[in-house]
Amino acid sequence: MSEYLNIQPSPISLVESLREIGYSMETAIADIIDNSITAGASLIQLRFAWNTGKPWLAIIDDGSGMSADEVTSAMRLGSNNPLNTRPVNDLGRFGLGLKTASFSQCRQLTVITRKQQQMSARRWDLDSITENPDNGWSLHILSNQEIKAITEITTIINDFLSRESGTIVLWQKMDRLDNSDDSGTGEKKLNSLINEARKHIELTFHRFLETSRGKKSLRIAINGDFLEAFNPFNPSNLATRELPKQTIKLHNKQIIIQPYVLPHYNKVSREEYEKYAGDAGYLQNQGFYVYRNHRLIIKNTWFRLIPKEELTKLLRVRIDIPNTLDHLWKIDVKKANASPPESIRKQLKQIIYDIQDKGKQVYKQKGKRLSDSVKVPAWNRTATAGKIIYGINKAHPLITQLEEQLQPEQRQQLKDLLLMLESCFPTELFYSDVARKPEELEKPAFDRDYFSLLLDRFIAPMLESNISDNEIAERLLSIDPFATYPKEIKTMLKEKGYFHE
Repeated sequence: MSEYLNIQPSPISLVESLREIGYSMETAIADIIDNSITAGASLIQLRFAWNTGKPWLAIIDDGSGMSADEVTSAMRLGSNNPLNTRPVNDLGRFGLGLKTASFSQCRQLTVITRKQQQMSARRWDLDSITENPDNGWSLHILSNQEIKAITEITTIINDFLSRESGTIVLWQKMDRLDNSDDSGTGEKKLNSLINEARKHIELTFHRFLETSRGKKSLRIAINGDFLEAFNPFNPSNLATRELPKQTIKLHNKQIIIQPYVLPHYNKVSREEYEKYAGDAGYLQNQGFYVYRNHRLIIKNTWFRLIPKEELTKLLRVRIDIPNTLDHLWKIDVKKANASPPESIRKQLKQIIYDIQDKGKQVYKQKGKRLSDSVKVPAWNRTATAGKIIYGINKAHPLITQLEEQLQPEQRQQLKDLLLMLESCFPTELFYSDVARKPEELEKPAFDRDYFSLLLDRFIAPMLESNISDNEIAERLLSIDPFATYPKEIKTMLKEKGYFHE
């Protein structure tokens, strides 16, 4: 007959291990907000204070709240089986988020909740578990007097008591902050982490924060300051291209793919361009943005299906999946990572190939228009043997005219000079600047006196050939450096009488 032993895990060992699951402050707060949204909250408030070295953070919602039994169940580790069928709007999965997210940031978690005007509260204190290992998983049930004795949030509790329902998640003993000295390092770190959390929340929950017809938006505030939705696809700009939507079916469930091409920097203001570039820039922020039940799970990745390229950096693709496919997409406990199943990867790769040219056209068309209009460029682009080389145009009139005036030895010196300039072109630095902030790249300042003299030099031989005024203007506007400054050159040609519109 088989024998079995019932081995209970060591509470403090398990909890201390769970603390290292990999949450950041921002992902931990987002996990708590998930619960508030699932509870039907319309207002979520995040309050925090340094509290002279004893920092605390509270997340308060006006959702449906929990009964005494429900809050006890919610405080149990693994309160939900991830294999169970859940409501379609449920943002949870493992029944771990409230606990693991909180423990990752603090050693004392208190949940105060009201349902049908009945208040209940439960507390996990990791120090108490450590000091009393024989007590096992001892969850503290707080009385109403103990709740009112939490002086740090007296004002919050007094306001909370007037509500019919809602929940407060309170973090205390926030030991992850550097608060061991009097230099203010810990307070600065807390403020910095909250600022990063603000940006994370505005992006992660932007579809809940946005107001749309027939839908009341969710409101989230941090210390009374309301957050604004940040939609990474910038759909309100008329220059944003919304490509055709596509649908993939998996296990009779729909996965919806919506690609966008963001505006080129010359189509928007510098402020707007930088806003949607984000801290990492357009190059790094291109890719898929995966949403589960309208909540962002993972962003700016091509899932290694294609590399991130400069020409596709304006391409962002929204993917919507239902929570019934969590196990196939490998949604992790933190809801900060996902990976598509192999059958979906193949279809996503095909979709990328279908749409990536649309993203590249923004740059290719601009380059093609420029090359079509410039008949005599200063630089030639040569593609050969899989490589692209830029070289100075030795047939440019300014170079050929100079060569004709030089002695043989001087001509060789000119060739050496041009070769040196070509071979020393700062390719890596130029690429870095274009990839990082192309809007900061500027042409040299227009020198009117210099261009006036240069125009006269080019116009003189054309007049001797009896070329018409408009043809003179047309030819000059197709030659570098005049083609680089078409607006200024047209004005100067009008003044000289060689351009008539």
